[in-house]
Amino acid sequence: MKKRILAAILAAGMVFSMAGCSGESDDSQTAENTDGQDSGTTAEDGGSAEETEIQVFIAASLNTVMTDLAERYKEEHPEVKITFNADSSGTLLTQIQEGYECDIFFSAAQKQMDDLEADGLMVEGTRANVVNNQVVVITLKDSGTSVTGLENIGDAESIALAGGSVPVGRYTRQALISLGILPETDDPASITTEEVSEALGGVEISEQDNVSKVLAAVVEGSCEVGTTYYSDTYGYEDDLDILETVSYDLTGDVIYPIARVVNEEADEAQTAAAEDFLAYVLSDEAKEVFDSYYFDTNVE
Repeated sequence: MKKRILAAILAAGMVFSMAGCSGESDDSQTAENTDGQDSGTTAEDGGSAEETEIQVFIAASLNTVMTDLAERYKEEHPEVKITFNADSSGTLLTQIQEGYECDIFFSAAQKQMDDLEADGLMVEGTRANVVNNQVVVITLKDSGTSVTGLENIGDAESIALAGGSVPVGRYTRQALISLGILPETDDPASITTEEVSEALGGVEISEQDNVSKVLAAVVEGSCEVGTTYYSDTYGYEDDLDILETVSYDLTGDVIYPIARVVNEEADEAQTAAAEDFLAYVLSDEAKEVFDSYYFDTNVE
């Protein structure tokens, strides 16, 4: 495992820049909060217990709700510092595989969690499905777009679309396959952005490397439409119109699994804190919070 210096790098708190339809993207990672706000996990210690820090890798679409949950957890456990690394699930998995210190992985898709388990990097018996989400097609309010959903999304002047390795990008490609717009394949993630553009009649597509950047491209008006998650529209109700809520019949379920990660550098206090925070995320109290942020907690 790489040393704690890698975790420190993640904790630097670098903020995503908002890439638009020029196709430019910022490869920097965020370690605490993708919108640059204080995550609430660095509050001054109120107790005398020695502080313990845990590294929690979360899909970018979980950033807002997990920040809220961390603040609530911190009220009862001031000795625990929770440092988030929020990015696409594929990027996070790669970082864990490369040896970045991580205690908990919260993915936006099963594939990345399956790979983590196959690599022997998951703590056995800790995996659980937490929430379901749903892909939506969005545009700015009063944009005047003629697009009504995925079936005619190619009518847009520009589209913000996550890459195939990003869960929302994979789910979008799967929906386009189900609609007969893209060809059948065993691996929707393998379909390139250029191939999607061609299938949609040559429309301009700005490929983004996580769901937050897709959202930003539409909110800023850089792209006419984009595909993101329903939960990501939380707080943007006055700015965005949802053109279509894509059926699970087209995408399949959008389940978010969580698990503890094998961390050979963790001491007993860190391990105990990771176990306890994971239990909190799975609690009934946390379910109410997830519901309030437009996630569906009715999962098996």
